[in-house]
Amino acid sequence: MIGSYVHGASDIPLLGQTVGANFAATVARWPDRPALIVPPRDVRWSYAELAARVEDFAAGLLALGLKPGDRVGIWSPNNPEWVVTQFATARAGLILVNINPAYRLTELEYALNKVGCRALVTATAFKSSDYVGMLGTLAPELATARPGALAAARLPDLRTVIQIGGPAAAGTITFAAVTGDAASRTRLAEIEAGLQFDDPINIQFTSGTTGAPKGATLTHHNIVNNGYFIGKAMRLTEQDRLCIPVPLYHCFGMVLGNLACTTHGAAMVYPGEGFDPLATLRTVAEERCTGLHGVPTMFIAELDHPEFKQFDLSHLRTGIMAGSPCPIEVMRRAVSEMHLSEITIAYGMTETSPVSFQTTADDPLERRVSTVGRIHPHVEVKIVDAGGHIVPRGATGELCTRGYPVMRGYWGDPERTAEAIDPARWMHTGDLATIDAEGYCNIVGRIKDMIIRGGENVYPREIEEFLYRHPKIQDVQVFGVPDARFGEEIAAWIKPRPGERLTAEEVATFCRGQIAHFKVPRHIRFVDEFPMTVTGKVQKFLMRERMAAELGVAEAKTA
Repeated sequence: MIGSYVHGASDIPLLGQTVGANFAATVARWPDRPALIVPPRDVRWSYAELAARVEDFAAGLLALGLKPGDRVGIWSPNNPEWVVTQFATARAGLILVNINPAYRLTELEYALNKVGCRALVTATAFKSSDYVGMLGTLAPELATARPGALAAARLPDLRTVIQIGGPAAAGTITFAAVTGDAASRTRLAEIEAGLQFDDPINIQFTSGTTGAPKGATLTHHNIVNNGYFIGKAMRLTEQDRLCIPVPLYHCFGMVLGNLACTTHGAAMVYPGEGFDPLATLRTVAEERCTGLHGVPTMFIAELDHPEFKQFDLSHLRTGIMAGSPCPIEVMRRAVSEMHLSEITIAYGMTETSPVSFQTTADDPLERRVSTVGRIHPHVEVKIVDAGGHIVPRGATGELCTRGYPVMRGYWGDPERTAEAIDPARWMHTGDLATIDAEGYCNIVGRIKDMIIRGGENVYPREIEEFLYRHPKIQDVQVFGVPDARFGEEIAAWIKPRPGERLTAEEVATFCRGQIAHFKVPRHIRFVDEFPMTVTGKVQKFLMRERMAAELGVAEAKTA
């Protein structure tokens, strides 16, 4: 028996650098190449210009009294200040804490206190979010505090609030005012000389669908190398311009976007603060972007936009579709209609920095659209059964990852860390997968999403892929709901294409004789949208809850 174990043996060595050291090497090599382009803000910074702003802000943070190891939160949509903060905190040995821009009071309070943030870089407002107002509700003491000397009852660790944009609210310091002096620049150089690449540098909260969010703690070594090998799989060079409409607070934007670019000298291009399909298409065309990132729902929104055909996307060649299972038909359309001949699919999770598998331009198209590729360099993966035994090639089991990308652990949570990372340092992902004879991986679904109907294991993704073939279906999500007779029954929420009308009977007829009878969805609902996280991940647990309530059955499983 050939077991489902793969190892990314590579003659390309891992980078033994901190984020700051790697960034400095790129700046020295390509000082005049474009580094950051943000059209709505009229920002066009070269690597040398970005580096100067990063150094100034890093020294400024030290001048405010922050020390290596202190946690600095960032609560903001995508903007130039985000990328400056990312590299400045790394250079100063500060741990950047990514806070979801969609968080509200309770979640913000939890995140800041869980990791003990001493400083917070915050946007002023975005869409319906009044960040400064919410912070004032949590910490009314801010109104009378001296900037940098906050003492708030509900946020006991927080001392400094740095505000992006202005005018500065009471008790805050504007981002532009955080600058270094000669002494803090000297201190910065001393700190950088002592940093080690295994030092923790970033905390990202995993979305807590059950229980409170967990703070995955990542090191320089984790994210520098993952960004580097992601960029290599995309064949990025200093000639590339990568459009990044995905959120920076998530690994997709920060690692697959920013660090994939900076490790190869490519330009980071932000079309706006949040995702907008029209702004993304316009930016790709006007900035002659060669790469585009997105989750499947973003690509669907771009491809189906009424003005799609007006934009010249001929400069595109690469990018990544990831973040949730990528429908095969959507991948095919991205290749044929958006000129993304070398688009890749990546698979991973926040706790593994994040990518473990990725397709490459050398993979046959059929493999690129139907799998998540092969193992990343220097990474190990095994597929195991419920007893922890490696399964044969082609068999389904839980995917476990080991190697340089595995996080240090969940911040301040040894119990949940031990549940996720076993004594042999295998990270248990909770994802169901198969690995074929050639080493290509296919993600079947989440263990908690698997439907057990009358004793039969049903994988929602298989049904979703089939339904995507229907010409009237734009998007579909399949999940299980409790059922008195079968234990669980299959439900499908379907988003029809614009202008199309569809009935449940049409869908059922389409399925009959094509897929096994027990896989045909019993409950079909037509919707305009799905509940999603800000990163574009569909929240099936919310669909289960709503459907269970509508059907009057016991609440659906969430774990």
